[in-house]
Amino acid sequence: MGEYLSRRSDPTTVDAVLPSSLKFPNPVNEYAARTTAGLVVILAVVTIAVNHPALYAVLAAGFLLRVISGPTLSPFGQLSVRVIVPRLGLTKMVPGPPKRFAQAIGLTITGVALVLSLLGHGLAAQITVGLVVIAALLESVFGICLGCIIFGFLQRRGVIPQSVCEACNNISLRQPA
Repeated sequence: MGEYLSRRSDPTTVDAVLPSSLKFPNPVNEYAARTTAGLVVILAVVTIAVNHPALYAVLAAGFLLRVISGPTLSPFGQLSVRVIVPRLGLTKMVPGPPKRFAQAIGLTITGVALVLSLLGHGLAAQITVGLVVIAALLESVFGICLGCIIFGFLQRRGVIPQSVCEACNNISLRQPA
């Protein structure tokens, strides 16, 4: 079972079959990730207010696109990387695998919310997306990536192999801020 989890947790499994233009970036600009999270907060709040399955689907699709390719296919990712962050002129490179893991958690939560909405459980879907609002708000405003924290915890426990993110566990490989 542990070997199965190791192969499933390895980001190169998906990246091996994708063209290089669609691979999740590593490293990523922390400020682009934070900006994207801010855009997610806005869409998630609108989704909660409107409470319609189509918006839950759009929210989940955004996470799916970011899990697959980072900002490449994601409208929010493109807006962050190509428009907002260059105007801010901020760069802080951080490892990509924890950010991808965080996007996968977001996909899972918004996928659950979409299913709940489709089943007619609007309040449960709204509460579920509320979790996304909290996590994305922490990321965008304070730079606290809950998914990254969970990734680190799982990596230290051996659930995610250290080979998935060498820079995460070897401080000498980290780029200065």
